[in-house]
Amino acid sequence: MKHAYYIKCKADEGKSIRQIAHETGHDRKTIRKYLNMTDFSPPEKTKSKRKCKSNKYHAQVKEWLLEDEKAPQKQKHTARRVYDRLRETAELNGDILDISERTVRTLVIKVRQEIGSEGEVFLPLLHPAGEAQVDFGTTVFYENGVEYGGKHLALSFPHSNARFVQLFKGENLLCLLQGLLDIFEWIGAVPTVIRFDNMSTAVKAIKAHGERDVTEGFYRFQCHFGFKSNFCNPASGHEKGSVENCVGYTRRNFFVPIPRFNKLEDYNQSLFNLCEAEMYGEHYKMQRQIKDLFEEDRAAMTAFPQENFDVCDYIFARTNNYGMVRYQTNSYSTAGNLNRKDVMLKVRAHTVEIYTDEGKKVITHPRLYGKQKESMLWAPYLEVVAKRPTALKYTGFFESLPDNTRSLLAESQFEEKQALLSFLAKASKRDGMNTAITVTEKAVGRGARDLDNLVATYRFLLNGQRTIAPMRLPEDLPQTKSYDLDFTAYKELMRARI
Repeated sequence: MKHAYYIKCKADEGKSIRQIAHETGHDRKTIRKYLNMTDFSPPEKTKSKRKCKSNKYHAQVKEWLLEDEKAPQKQKHTARRVYDRLRETAELNGDILDISERTVRTLVIKVRQEIGSEGEVFLPLLHPAGEAQVDFGTTVFYENGVEYGGKHLALSFPHSNARFVQLFKGENLLCLLQGLLDIFEWIGAVPTVIRFDNMSTAVKAIKAHGERDVTEGFYRFQCHFGFKSNFCNPASGHEKGSVENCVGYTRRNFFVPIPRFNKLEDYNQSLFNLCEAEMYGEHYKMQRQIKDLFEEDRAAMTAFPQENFDVCDYIFARTNNYGMVRYQTNSYSTAGNLNRKDVMLKVRAHTVEIYTDEGKKVITHPRLYGKQKESMLWAPYLEVVAKRPTALKYTGFFESLPDNTRSLLAESQFEEKQALLSFLAKASKRDGMNTAITVTEKAVGRGARDLDNLVATYRFLLNGQRTIAPMRLPEDLPQTKSYDLDFTAYKELMRARI
């Protein structure tokens, strides 16, 4: 993907295929393939490659040596001290340092050559229209009454001071890309250049002369949307001061008091309305409305691509004896017949989709953030529970049922319990677990105690009372003469009685 990105950059500079082939050494067919390519979404069933051992320590070592520039000469890191700190850090994390002291010495020499001895100089910067800056901030929120120590992704346009923000439960590459995608889609355009800090979600290593080795997923996203990326120097937040201010401003003005909502994705859509309302304010320096300046930003941006980009990651895993699959440090349920099976996870910022090894979708979980958590969705297991109804009361599903439904199942005999659970399994598959349980609870509350009554009441509550269409008679029926009755005589008789 790095080569695809460079080829596209050369083409954007107006260079011909022949010139690009000469400069990059790539075959012309390869260059045409990447130039004609419109969809850079990650392919399914791809496995990650191993990384070089020493590269993963490069950023940490460079950070320590940059801090040395402010330290007294006799209190700077030696190569031996760098090795000791790397080893201590690994031991604190329960690991063992996997590179030798000689390798660390070579790495220290390389990093010192990159840093050089030139003093730091600050320059006033201009902010061309269409360029943006991105950063994460920390924000607490409640979803369905559960507290999360989340992150909000802020994207600012220094030219206009327009701000956009999205809220997430974590700070990872998928959250970064999903937030950017949602913002691009809302704007209807893509910034020409985006400045990032050295977030580990996107940057694998810092190279010489300020170059960055970014992740495969980030390259794909960048190629698909056609923006260029700039990265700040380590510990240099002033280089993206616009978004630094945006992070604090949105936290104070959008997230006070602490937000509470039912669904994060819906709340994120409402944040766009807040961002749009802020544009009616005046620019702090230019004495013009932000929305007018932002139109200049929008005019300078590139068009939003027609091809959809799928922000996801594909992970291969194997379930345990209970049909649970582990992703990172958390566990997700699959189905009762998938114990000890190979499965594929399609991981997104908000969800984890589980597929069989044949590509059949099993279930979608809300993605868990944190450690040692478990998401148990019982719908795919109900058919198994229906075959073993005596195990029902020992499951978490039984305890989660509302009172009326739980009491009915507890009082039912073996065969009745089997039939009721089979009905719940079919209803959950057809209507969704939450709908099936909610409607069943209402049906039982109305007195439906046996299966036939339960099914009839369930259908009535779910679909409402059915209207009966007028009866249509066949046209070949014999016609009868219509006649009217005269009730006058009866009225006369009634009057005579009185």
